[in-house]
Amino acid sequence: MQSHRASKEEREWMDRIAEMGCVVCLKFLGLTTPPEIHHIEGKVKEGSHLLTIPLCHLHHRSGQDTAAFTSRHPFKSRFEERYGTEQELLEWTRKEIDRR
Repeated sequence: MQSHRASKEEREWMDRIAEMGCVVCLKFLGLTTPPEIHHIEGKVKEGSHLLTIPLCHLHHRSGQDTAAFTSRHPFKSRFEERYGTEQELLEWTRKEIDRR
């Protein structure tokens, strides 16, 4: 299935989190790094673009689990053990966006 077309609200949300940078780098290292948009529950359902967090390439899909970092893909369990659940990171992202 294809991604549904993002609504204006969804596009604005994704633009804002893209400006924020990687949630993991920001929360744990105080760094702003260029993010990719990670869809927590896929891209097909209505509203799915609001269930997104910003992750840099290393934290999103580099496919590595090292002492320095863990990638979400394919290491979801290890990623969540290390940084918190995707839902917790989404809530942190929302608070950070609201604070700005």
